Amino acid sequence: MSSPETFATIINGDLPVLVDFFAEWCGPCKMMPPILEQVRNKLGGKVRIIKIDVDKNQKLASELNVSSVPTLAIFSKGEIKWRQPGVQQANTLVQLLNKYIVS
Repeated sequence: MSSPETFATIINGDLPVLVDFFAEWCGPCKMMPPILEQVRNKLGGKVRIIKIDVDKNQKLASELNVSSVPTLAIFSKGEIKWRQPGVQQANTLVQLLNKYIVS
């Protein structure tokens, strides 16, 4: 039986990781799932997309200074490469992620 993945193991993996920091009570956050689905459809297995509920992961949100939701961040090889609060469009995210995809 393998242990559950930690945030650190995910962001240190081979694939770039798009992280959506959200909260259940956040209205704009509810706009992100279909956008993330578009990104997943365009990039498939070349990237990893995860959602982090800031209310359930307050320590992580605090460590990363996430003060507003949604906040999107791209990690590559464990390093934060880009981050932006607010709803982002799928095409913008795809262009950003393409910089970190190793072909």
